[in-house]
Amino acid sequence: MKAIVHQGLGGQELLLLKNVPDPVPAHGEVTVRLKSAGLNHRDLFVMKDRTQPELEWIPGSDGAGIIETVGPGVEHVRAGDPVVIHPTLGWERSSGIPETPTILGGPSPGTFAELVCVPAANVFAKPDFLTWEEAGVLPLSALTAYRALFSQGRLQTDESLLVTGIGGGVATYALMMAKAAGAWVAVTSRRAEKLRRAASLGADLTLGNAADWSSAPGMHRVDLILDSVGGAIFPRFFPLLQPGGRIVSLGASTDAQIELSLRELFFSQFQLIGTSMGSREEFIEMLQFVETHRIRPVVDSILPLADTPLAFDRLVSGDQFGNLAIRISD
Repeated sequence: MKAIVHQGLGGQELLLLKNVPDPVPAHGEVTVRLKSAGLNHRDLFVMKDRTQPELEWIPGSDGAGIIETVGPGVEHVRAGDPVVIHPTLGWERSSGIPETPTILGGPSPGTFAELVCVPAANVFAKPDFLTWEEAGVLPLSALTAYRALFSQGRLQTDESLLVTGIGGGVATYALMMAKAAGAWVAVTSRRAEKLRRAASLGADLTLGNAADWSSAPGMHRVDLILDSVGGAIFPRFFPLLQPGGRIVSLGASTDAQIELSLRELFFSQFQLIGTSMGSREEFIEMLQFVETHRIRPVVDSILPLADTPLAFDRLVSGDQFGNLAIRISD
């Protein structure tokens, strides 16, 4: 099969398209012939922090395709089923958080290939209303957004939400999911075009990074902040929160270190909550939510498998709005 492989320590400059042996499903596994895959910043982190850089490895956590081969002991799916892949391996319940979540595509072979083997428990029926490219970029970002909003953030219909760094995959899903749930949503970005796109998706208020968010026209205190930016903007959060408000941190595209006033934290009874990825239970809930509300992923661009390094160039640039898709087969 054809696959994008990575060897060494570095980024997308080390990715190559090669012919590699077809995978064979073990007991309880299936082989999926991939139609599409999606990029995540996690792929870049794994490339640069590999524990065995001398070995060739296939990146990629997101994917959708058709089951080609069913391994021994698999009964609930069969060859020919169109599926999306749940990328978190072995995490069943939302409350049973593993010490280190195991994710498809690091260290196991991932989805930037024509075929991938995964546990049968990690494949689910593809939503009929999604294109292959939409389905291929859905799993990891949508799962992360769903857990951040509802499992960890406990967002309610009548609440207000601030989403930082709109334009990334997770933030874009969070906006659409929160609006589908009936919440009021403000978003931030340093780019005017991304704010314009967010408004077209239903954002109630858009805020440039240079603005004074707390005094911006139309802004009021919010119940929940979803943040993937980190230390560069964290000191701005407390004045924006209702007493008892929650901050859910799901990444740090700037500084990983923050300045934190414990007096403000305990006096106003704020909650600071971390989150990452999500469980099989939440993946099922996320798919049901997407189906119920007919949420379509925002696909920034679609490139062929051979151009995966170029897709990563766009991801690194930060120019994309939504998800970047790789078309693997028609």
